Amino acid sequence: MVFNMIPYTVNIKLAARTLTGTLNLQNKTAVDWGWQGLIAQGCHSSILIIDPKTSQTIQVLERHKANVVKVKWSRENYHHSLGSPYSLRLASADAAGKIIVWDVVSGMAHCEIQEHSKPIQDMDWLWAQDASRDLLLAVHPPNYIVLWNGDTGTKLWKKSYAENILSFSFDPFDPSNLALLTSEGIVFITDFSHSKPPGSGGKKVYIASPHSSPAHSKPAATQPTGAKKALNKVKVLITNEKPTAEAVTLNDCLQLSYLPSKRNHMLLLYSREILILDLELSQTVGVVAIERSGVPFIQVIPCAQRDTLYCLHENGCVTLRVCRSTTSSPDETVTDPEQGVQELVYDLRAQCDAIRITKTVRPYRVVICPVNENSAALVVSDGRVMLWELKAHASRSSSNLSSGFPPLYSSVNFCGAPLHQNQKCIPDLSLNTMIGHSLIYGVDPPRPAGQQEVHLKFLLTGLLSGLPLPPFSLRMCPPLTTKNINHYQPLLAVGTSNGSVLVYNLTSGLLHKELSVHSCEVRGIEWVSLTSFLSFATSVPNNLGLVRNELQHVDLCTGRSFAFRGERGNDEPAIEMIKVSHLKQYLVVVFQNKPLELWDVRTGTLLREMAKNFPTVTALEWSPSHNLKSLKKKQLAAREAMARQTTLADAEQSSVESSVISLLQDAESKSEMCQGISAREHFVFTDTDGQVYHITVEGNTVKDGARIPPDGSMGSIACIAWKGDTLVLGDVDGNLNFWDLKARLSRGVPTHRGWVKKIRFAPGKGNQKLLVMYTDGAEVWDTKEVQMVSSIRVGRNVNYRILDIDWCTSDKVVLASDDGCVRVLEMAMKSASYRMDEQDLTDPVWCPYLLLPRAALTLKAFLLLQPWSETFTMDISQINYIEKDEIKGLIQEQLNSLSNDIKTVLQDPNLKLLQRCLLVSRLFGDESDLQFWTVAAHYIQFFAQIRQPNGSTPEDQAPAEDPQSAPTSHLDICHDILCESSFFQRFQLERVHLQEVKRSSYEHTKKCADQLLLLGQTDRAVQLLLETSADNPSYYCDSLKACLVTTITSSGPSQSTIKLVATNMIANGKLAEGVQLLCLIDKAADACRYLQTYGEWNRAAWLAKVRLNPAESSDVLKRWAEHLCSPQVNQKSKAILVLLSLGCFYKVGEILHSMRYFDRAALFIDACLKYGVMEVNDDVNKLIGAVFVNYAKLLHSIGLKQGAVLWASQAGEAGKELLDELSKTEGVGPEPSPSEEEINDTLANID
Repeated sequence: MVFNMIPYTVNIKLAARTLTGTLNLQNKTAVDWGWQGLIAQGCHSSILIIDPKTSQTIQVLERHKANVVKVKWSRENYHHSLGSPYSLRLASADAAGKIIVWDVVSGMAHCEIQEHSKPIQDMDWLWAQDASRDLLLAVHPPNYIVLWNGDTGTKLWKKSYAENILSFSFDPFDPSNLALLTSEGIVFITDFSHSKPPGSGGKKVYIASPHSSPAHSKPAATQPTGAKKALNKVKVLITNEKPTAEAVTLNDCLQLSYLPSKRNHMLLLYSREILILDLELSQTVGVVAIERSGVPFIQVIPCAQRDTLYCLHENGCVTLRVCRSTTSSPDETVTDPEQGVQELVYDLRAQCDAIRITKTVRPYRVVICPVNENSAALVVSDGRVMLWELKAHASRSSSNLSSGFPPLYSSVNFCGAPLHQNQKCIPDLSLNTMIGHSLIYGVDPPRPAGQQEVHLKFLLTGLLSGLPLPPFSLRMCPPLTTKNINHYQPLLAVGTSNGSVLVYNLTSGLLHKELSVHSCEVRGIEWVSLTSFLSFATSVPNNLGLVRNELQHVDLCTGRSFAFRGERGNDEPAIEMIKVSHLKQYLVVVFQNKPLELWDVRTGTLLREMAKNFPTVTALEWSPSHNLKSLKKKQLAAREAMARQTTLADAEQSSVESSVISLLQDAESKSEMCQGISAREHFVFTDTDGQVYHITVEGNTVKDGARIPPDGSMGSIACIAWKGDTLVLGDVDGNLNFWDLKARLSRGVPTHRGWVKKIRFAPGKGNQKLLVMYTDGAEVWDTKEVQMVSSIRVGRNVNYRILDIDWCTSDKVVLASDDGCVRVLEMAMKSASYRMDEQDLTDPVWCPYLLLPRAALTLKAFLLLQPWSETFTMDISQINYIEKDEIKGLIQEQLNSLSNDIKTVLQDPNLKLLQRCLLVSRLFGDESDLQFWTVAAHYIQFFAQIRQPNGSTPEDQAPAEDPQSAPTSHLDICHDILCESSFFQRFQLERVHLQEVKRSSYEHTKKCADQLLLLGQTDRAVQLLLETSADNPSYYCDSLKACLVTTITSSGPSQSTIKLVATNMIANGKLAEGVQLLCLIDKAADACRYLQTYGEWNRAAWLAKVRLNPAESSDVLKRWAEHLCSPQVNQKSKAILVLLSLGCFYKVGEILHSMRYFDRAALFIDACLKYGVMEVNDDVNKLIGAVFVNYAKLLHSIGLKQGAVLWASQAGEAGKELLDELSKTEGVGPEPSPSEEEINDTLANID
């Protein structure tokens, strides 16, 4: 037989780890899904790091003493390099007011922050990353916000407010805007800055409860039915005056969030509706309401890529609602003009299954993947994490009509570029590849070409479950020996309160088997082999104090379980403990008020039930000594004698007799195998007086041995442990008595820790360490030296109570605690955080952040610069890469862990460079890269299309329609000012139309009229101005303004007068009014200049987008970009995006180079040259040379010599010197460095 076929791994070195269970109510909001692709979740005082793709817990962070209430991953919106590498950084806050910033890979705390001792209400990292990536804003109860440096732990500033702050939300479009949700309403802060605290107390607005608003008190006759229609009419919602006591008893708003999909919009969540506000009007423009019988909301997450909402309901159901497009289909006639664009409507497009809600099982929070926004993780109070993925299915057009919603279309783009004919793609890569743009009336045709109709649905792709509620009983399987090394698995059996036994494999920390064994709480477990155990459970006592005892024998391989004591067990005193002998031959069952029973484990027979007068047992232990060896020797001798006899007799006896003898021998050896030989074993026990009894068991004979009188210094003995020549007794007063049986000495040590609950010797020959459990903790003792090695105590170094203990290897202990966790700890019993990169994971995890900084950058370059020497490869060893094998191996592990879909796309020759850059930035969760390449890919293609009037486009792609009608023709509105002007104008007009429909006061009407004037919609503005009622103080002024607007002529004198008035107004502090007048006489360019002079940069950019021709608009935006680049503003990354939208590609290349973003600059210039959007002249060549040489040096510095040669040879003259240098350094590999022509060929083939 060949045994080496079976692969086995022996991992005696187990990682310290924590198996977690149910959550505490304070952990409810402590969950976050980071750009790094991992989920962090608070569980009591620990933090779990979960990989959602493989559903594994890959790290547990322990340092908090109180329950964790918030966790936040740091943002990744900065350029990554060796100086600012990819790193896993997490901030966590607890109920005692402590904030810890972690380096997650090493499991170490980077810094600790403490201000007050109350639970942190909310915290978040600042997102405007050009200034600093380390700033953390936290709400310290009751009413302080504090800005911390998360790198050093220093406080930058602190500010208090009048009301208690519940939470806050940053404006994703403007870092100076912050909204605080307070106990009474909302506070808007518009001057938030990292350098100083906000100056004012902010603008307070109060929320009138939606049900008490006057809009609801309509006469019953006219009120339409249905929650949707009733809420259509919600108008007054936000007031600047404090509402009356009846109107709002309490702010029952559950959550406030800015919408990342469009600027100046915010959502407020109530248990039965979501309100969408337009902040320019402080007005509700959309309501998502729940029908009367519907399930209330708990939480909502708005998406950025599309205007969609993920909503969590009280039954654990996650629903996806998508904002309806405003283009009506051609066959739909709008009957009621009021119903045109009444409000933003969010249609329910997908929902997942609900969970079963009980007293202990409730949904807590949902988080979504910030990179792709197409998967959600639901955290349940019992410790489960359910991972739902959104999938898109192509559907026949008829199926949508039944739902009554307009159809959803798939996207025509993949990674920012139109799909090639044979190109491989991943349709479910991200939300914006699954659903096309939200279409806008007048810009898009109702059904874009080449788009399929899609249905969305949720699919459960992963589930993590925790331990059930404590108490637990633990038992580790028998230890590793030289005999069982080939098939040993480190299994830990955990008996639970609901009667099941969970068996964990401690190598991976994963659940190996869950066995439903008992009907009541498991009280103890004893292993009888590596794959079977005995467990016992006792029911609640009846009136007579009798219980039902269950003692089950379980076989792990088959899962078979049977009652070991047969019919016995009903109505008898409770089992106190079970003890299996060292050779797993015998079992002692000790009862509370009944003599013990002695069983044969192998045959399942009762050997002896002790007599009624047998002493009451308080503690019992089997001796490790036995006579198995001498028995085996005797047996061997007998066999040899028998064999000798056979050979001697062979000469004389006939062959018939010899065959009979061999048959007899066979029979004997067979019976021996079945029966086994019964060795003699001993056990000792103590009675209530402390007397020690010694009993010997051999086969089915039981002999009473010597008795040792009680030790006067000891109280009632609670437990005994025996190993080698050492016997240890523990009593109820906290004394330990160490007996040296060889030297016949005993030594008592008072620990002063109260009742000794359990003592266990460590496994391993000659290992005399002892683990002791008390009511208030545990200790490890060295019995050779008789001294304590380490200690753990509730309230001193931990905040949990210990329920059970055991050794899992010779140097690691396992503790079960009342916070529902089971911890594997080093002998020192310190925290269980470990290095993530030293772990043995069952499934490999794709997370470049786990690599060394240099290796992560190598991996990124390896994926970006495909194909290598004209071949696409996912094997790092196939390229010339100079690095230690160990690091190469880790990089290769990362490559292997990519899904087959991703690998196929990455190795597809049709994947364009721009698409590759976008895909890799998604894989890395690199926010800054993703934003840059999304805008760059769009505008490079946009300008390439404009430059080629004949419609032929570079890179052999199918010719697209003209830029205005091409389905790829606009960026999503979440890019705001970066969108094309035509699309941006349309969106703004639609928004004003919606504001008009929703206005409910003179203030609102005035704001609408002002917006319409700026947008050039004079006729509609005049109508609104004439609506002003005669008793309004502004009646006269508005009427004159209406006259002015209608009579403006382009004659010289009137224009110059208005211009003079406008400039005077601006000079005297009436900027908005002056700008309006300038817009009336088509001097919007001047208006923009004035706005910029007075620091209203955003307003100027907005006006330029909606009013100016491309050339003038471009001037305004270029000035803005210069302003953003200035040292006092320092928002170069934003300036780059603005310049991209203007097609200033050379300038972008220059800025990227000056910021030392060599990799991004080189790939960007390469893409521009491929698409023919960068004129080649001397300046450009100089820039190309400088950028490519620097990129080559960067590649050389991270070991990618082959890539360095490639880019240096592309740099023209500038790269010659570097090429010579590279060819001189040896290690070029077997092949000579490629020639110029070869390199040019290779580059031509990159796309």
